[in-house]
Amino acid sequence: MRGTALAAAAMAGALVLAGCAKDSGAGNNSNNNASGDQSSSCVTAPKPPAAAAASTSSAQSGEKVDASKLKVALAFDVGGRGDASFNDSAAAGVDKAKSEMGLTTVSESTASSSEDEAAKSQRLEQLAAQGFTAIVAVGFAYAKAVGQVAPKYPNTQFAIVDDDSVKAPNVTSLVFAEEQGSFLAGVAAVYKSKKCHVGFVGGVNTPLIQKFEAGFLQGVKAASSKAKIEDEYLTPAGDISGFQDPAKGNVKAAAQIAKGADVIYHAAGASGKGVFEAAKSNNAMAIGVDSDQYNQKTVEASKDVIITSMLKRVDVAVFDYLRALAKGDLTTLPKRFDLKVDGIGYATSGGKVDDIKDVLDGYKAQIVSGAITVSDKPQK
Repeated sequence: MRGTALAAAAMAGALVLAGCAKDSGAGNNSNNNASGDQSSSCVTAPKPPAAAAASTSSAQSGEKVDASKLKVALAFDVGGRGDASFNDSAAAGVDKAKSEMGLTTVSESTASSSEDEAAKSQRLEQLAAQGFTAIVAVGFAYAKAVGQVAPKYPNTQFAIVDDDSVKAPNVTSLVFAEEQGSFLAGVAAVYKSKKCHVGFVGGVNTPLIQKFEAGFLQGVKAASSKAKIEDEYLTPAGDISGFQDPAKGNVKAAAQIAKGADVIYHAAGASGKGVFEAAKSNNAMAIGVDSDQYNQKTVEASKDVIITSMLKRVDVAVFDYLRALAKGDLTTLPKRFDLKVDGIGYATSGGKVDDIKDVLDGYKAQIVSGAITVSDKPQK
């Protein structure tokens, strides 16, 4: 989607809508709550101007590419394929390369929550020694390992998701504007909340997950000046078990719901399953992350409470990387996968945000145009 520059006059004219939003009573809210006409009693901001028409993503355009000669290894982060989140999204990009570009040779391996740096380096080194054309390290936890192994294998291409610290000619960074998509999640939470009280559950308190937190907080505050926010992490930096502990996710989300939050956004990897279960058990709603979690089989039992998911299109980034590699031109990749290139977005599966799609797309257009700048640092 390409946003257009928004005139200040249009924004000023829209301010007259704010009063209507404030005067709407909570008694008329349905379970889906708050349609695009700003009926939510929680919304205090004017409805954003309509968005321009969307464009196709880079992964959907261009000529036919043959990737049959590539040999690709996926080094998953904790949780691996089946985490219903970050790793599954990376796997989807490879699966798409199989179906659309003829990729046939793929190897997959997964990190454990207790392994050290030596184990990660050994995994990458073994894959490189086996002659893979490209090794995709899924997650910033592989940064040191990639930095150590890549120089030893200059004829092997490495990609690392969520890290841009490794500077080597055969290393490509795949990084994202998570804060932009999380901003839209915050807006959606406000529009859907019956109690004007929402929550964020982060997996591990790292700079990366703080980007999700930052965007969510800013989105909530952009849509409402009175919404209450619960904001917590499962584990501190250094303890990556927060990405693989559904029980802890359940307890934390249930505690936020007990305090009054009725829409919970998680950025907690496989721990998000517990967040969804808590929402389902306590008559609340939830927002997924990374993949379209409404359609993930591992959380299918709780899908009815998932109103949307913040799409971090690791699948797009991995597919585009493999496509560029097959073409022999990595310079075509964006420096950051953001809303402009559909590297970030939101899901509409289940139809639970259909009534506010114009609102979300309006905010998206403002972010793309630069009218709204989303911070990647939490402003509490």
